[in-house]
Amino acid sequence: MTLNSIGLNAKKAKEISKDLNNLLANFQIYYQNLRGVHWNIKGKRFFDLHVKFEELYTDANVKVDEIAERILTLGETPLHTFEDYSKLAKVPVGENVSEDEKAVRLIVDSLSELLKIERDILDKSGEMNDEGTNAMMSELITEQEKTIWMFKAWLG
Repeated sequence: MTLNSIGLNAKKAKEISKDLNNLLANFQIYYQNLRGVHWNIKGKRFFDLHVKFEELYTDANVKVDEIAERILTLGETPLHTFEDYSKLAKVPVGENVSEDEKAVRLIVDSLSELLKIERDILDKSGEMNDEGTNAMMSELITEQEKTIWMFKAWLG
């Protein structure tokens, strides 16, 4: 077994990087969804949601960077074209979403898809003793579960 520079099985690190690139692509779609609903939200809840969506896309931008840096840490190259992101997208694409409940449902649906990918990565990273990826997935999962709970409460 060949180890990479951080002591992980090089072959498994390459495999987990592929999964992280899939997460990266889907996170970029989620990020764009957040930008879109932030820009296009209308109605009586505009002020509250406009601010909340900005908070979420600012956080998502940080997470995208962290995922890409983890891929680099594992010795691989992060995807960086919209063509690659589109090919891998499982997160629904929101186009011209301006109604409050539709925007919130899009976010919940997007996070639900991200959670599926993250749980799969968490299982695989646990098997290969990749604590760096494990910690990242655990943090993402915990935050996103709470966000889903809050938005579902908002939806009633």
